[in-house]
Formats: sequence, C-alpha cells, structure tokens
Amino acid sequence: MRQQLARVLGGVAVLALVAGGAAACKSDDATPGAGSKVCDLKLGFFGALTGDAAGLGIHMRNGVKLALEQYNKDNADCKVALEEYDSQGDPAKAPALATKAAGDTKVIGLVGPAFSGETEASLDTFKGANLPIITPSATRPSLSDKDWGVFHRGVGNDLAQGPAAGRYIKDVLKAEKVYVVDDQSAYGTGLATEVVKVLGTVAGQDKVQVKQVDFAATVAKIKASGATVLFFGGYYTEAGLLLKQAKAAGWNGVMVAGDGVNDANFIKVAGDAAAEGTVLTCPCAPATSAKGSFVADYKALINAEPGTYADVSYDVAKIFLEGIKAGKTTRADMLAFIDGYNGTGSATGVTYKFEKNGELDPTQVLVWAFEVKGGAVVPKVEIPKG
Repeated sequence: MRQQLARVLGGVAVLALVAGGAAACKSDDATPGAGSKVCDLKLGFFGALTGDAAGLGIHMRNGVKLALEQYNKDNADCKVALEEYDSQGDPAKAPALATKAAGDTKVIGLVGPAFSGETEASLDTFKGANLPIITPSATRPSLSDKDWGVFHRGVGNDLAQGPAAGRYIKDVLKAEKVYVVDDQSAYGTGLATEVVKVLGTVAGQDKVQVKQVDFAATVAKIKASGATVLFFGGYYTEAGLLLKQAKAAGWNGVMVAGDGVNDANFIKVAGDAAAEGTVLTCPCAPATSAKGSFVADYKALINAEPGTYADVSYDVAKIFLEGIKAGKTTRADMLAFIDGYNGTGSATGVTYKFEKNGELDPTQVLVWAFEVKGGAVVPKVEIPKG
C-alpha cells in the first residue's frame, strides 16, 4: 500500500512538473504554427551505456546520435539536443530515470527504453507524462498489452522472434535434443518460453541469474541431458560465460540465442573458439547491410561498423525529427504524429506504421539468423515466416 501511494504521489508530482513546464514554455516560446519555431527541444535516448549490456545500448545511442547530427546540420538555426539516460540495463534504475525524463518538458520523445525490463518499469511514468516513446529493441510481447497510449515498438516482438528461433533449431539444425536456459529477466524468460512452445518437448530447462559468473551446475545439467543445442534467453555477458564454461567442460553442441546476445562483446566474453558457430537471431536485418548511405555515414561519425539495432534507432529517431520539423513541438502533438505515421526508414527500408497498441505493422516484421564465424557476427539468412 505504501508503495502504491508513493507511485501515485510520484505520478502527481511528474504531472505537476510537466504542466508547470508546459505553461512556462508557452509564455517563453513562440506558439508553433504562428510562423515561429521552438528551438530548444530534446530527444532522449534511454538504455544501457555502461555496464554489462552497454555494447547493445551504445550502438543504438550512436544511431540516434547520427540522426541528430544530420538533422542539426540541415537545421543549424533550430537544433535538437540529445539527452541520454543511462539505465545500465537495470530495471531497478529505470523508474528514477523515467521520472527525470518525464519531468524535463524539453524532452519531446524517447528512443527506448532499450530493454524489456526497464521499459516495463517505466511505462506508468511515461503514460502519466504523455511522453511518446519508440523502442528500437525491447521485444517482450506483454509491453503492448495495456492501453499505455505512448508506447511504440520499431521491431517485431518475441512472438515473432521466439517461434523463428524454434523453427531454425528444428528445421535447419534438426536438433533432436535441445536444452533451454534463461536468465529470469523479463526479456530472457519471455523469449525462452516462446521457443519452448515451438519445440514442444525439450531435453531440459534451467534458470540462471543476471550477473551470475559460475555456471557449473547448469553446465552439468546440459551435458547430462545429451542436448546438441543449447538455447539461451538473456544477454551477452551471461551467454558468453555459460558457453565458455560449457565448452571447457567438453560440451560440443551449438548455442542459439536471441538479439540480447547478438553483439560482438559476446565473442569477447566467450572467446573466439567457444563462440564459433553460435547462431544468434534478431527481429532486424543486418545493420552492416543497411540501405542508402547509413553505413558510410555511421562509420564516418563513429569510426566503427554499425551494430545491432543501430539502423533501427536511426530510423525511429528520424520519425521524431520529422515531427519536430513539421511543427509538432508538444508531446501531445508528437504523439498524434507518431500514431498516424506511415513512412519508410531510409536505413532499414521498413515501413513504420503502428497498430493501436503500439506494435509495428505485422507485415513489416522480419527475423534474421546470424552466425559467429571467424571471430565476428555475420548475417546468415532471413528466417521464413511460419
């Protein structure tokens, strides 16, 4: 009860901040549509920039950074700033960051949150502040179950990715025995559940924890099961350590994992030899093969190849920027703009239009399989829809 009261009071405080800030903006700034501009707006990025999952978050932030760099070059007289909210991928840190973003009336929208757990922990706050969000990567299906109003997802969810991974294991790897492990996160558990639904009977299942480093007990279960494939639902640090220890113990099977593992840092953690042959899925096409000048522009700015979801983040950031350019300079107007949006991303080639619950139009959802080969994550094949 005390926690519920605190949440209610916190929501009231955020609403008061937003209302007060909006009043101040109205008196200080020229009214949009009256031939003048609002030129001190911010676009937020919410995700892991430090910590064990930072490799994923940094690619996404860099995609947003590129979109802003290009926009501000073309609109030097009315720039948009980037506000970063480093969650470290920890759902416990998300509510305070969400309150901070909601209370900053200059933040017109958020790219993110990047992960499912932190999104789940923040949606009440974003809804209370009418702050529109487009996540480029949080894939837990239940995030769109409630009538949040502000939630949008720029990729398919795990109802697409999980079954695709399951079909790949059955139809391509033709595995007869599969062991399934998840890290008990909102994302990892949900993804593993969808994979098991497709596989039916599995050789065994186990649960580990985020930040766990000793996987001896789980490795023993995997070996005893006789499984030739290990599916892991979770993120790259735990996946890398689990696989490294399994291979060291003599297990010679193939790991399959989802987009939370689809990062070069997985190879660093597992080691080149252990990681070789691992299959990684993603409800995204390869960022390194993105359309237009995205790859060249990204490399020129960041001095690195674009990683998972960098191209998606770029495209969804540009949706917000198109809205600002069109004079949508309040959260309510921006939300209406996104809800009615129908345009093709220049990097992904995806047509971004959203269902009433914020999900991406199902006709635009795809899932790719990637493979670790020669010390790198390389595209393998788009997995056909079931």
